[in-house]
Amino acid sequence: MESRYHVRSISLPCRLHSCTLRIDEELKKLKISEASSTSTYKSETIRANLSGLGELYEFVDDLLRLPLTQQALVQHQQEKWVGEVLDGSVRLLDICGTTKEVLLQMKERVRDLQSDLRRRRDKESSLHAYISARKKAKKEIVKGFEALKRMEGKLESSPLMGLDQNQAVLARLLREICSVTISIFKLLLSFVSAPGLNPKSSTGWSLVSKLLMHRVVVTCEGEEKANEVERVDDVVRNLCKHTSRKDGDVERVQIQILQRRLGALDVSIEGLEGGLDCMFRHLIQTRVSLLNILTP
Repeated sequence: MESRYHVRSISLPCRLHSCTLRIDEELKKLKISEASSTSTYKSETIRANLSGLGELYEFVDDLLRLPLTQQALVQHQQEKWVGEVLDGSVRLLDICGTTKEVLLQMKERVRDLQSDLRRRRDKESSLHAYISARKKAKKEIVKGFEALKRMEGKLESSPLMGLDQNQAVLARLLREICSVTISIFKLLLSFVSAPGLNPKSSTGWSLVSKLLMHRVVVTCEGEEKANEVERVDDVVRNLCKHTSRKDGDVERVQIQILQRRLGALDVSIEGLEGGLDCMFRHLIQTRVSLLNILTP
């Protein structure tokens, strides 16, 4: 990546140097954590990544308050890289907001299904309502993946030329912050997508499937380490089969398993919502700071 940044060498001012060191440290930790998470997609791992991302954005706030940062952004506001930073801030905010809404709707559907099972309402209708809601959510997830992929493409296709060292360091940091945010949002969308209910194939869903090719980790016993969403989807799928066969004993056992797994998924979603709410606030703050700097 460093070869893409052509700079004039000067020493960094002390405050900027200190801030960039802290951000580089956080970026390094997040990249290591994100790389180790790509094969599991468990909620606790993603929640930890969201927490780390929130800490990174605390340092981003510090960076954007520095006079040198503000001066560099104002001086170069007509250049492509500054426009990309501003555009990226609103796109990440949009994706974060959409993902928050998907999680909220998913939690509501999980709780509706829990209630229906407790009250012994029409199980078949309840299960199909859950499946329908999951497929609807996946349409939004596909859009999110596509938006993130477009952002990645822009980051990879725009080398930075002719900047002095201060400006190049700032541009690099802002791009890497955007890049790691994209990666962690992809992890979150991967968790929610869990393609266990076999939606009809489409171009968009093929994209998601390719992005999730390495998601399954096999234990030494040969069992898949599914995440909380996949575990619920698996039982829902099995219950739909047994409901149609009128297999009462198997159905009762499956319902008990489903109730436990729905409870675990509800807890997982609440934890992710907390992390995502925090990130949403950070992204709003970043967007506001950028607009305040760049608006006359």
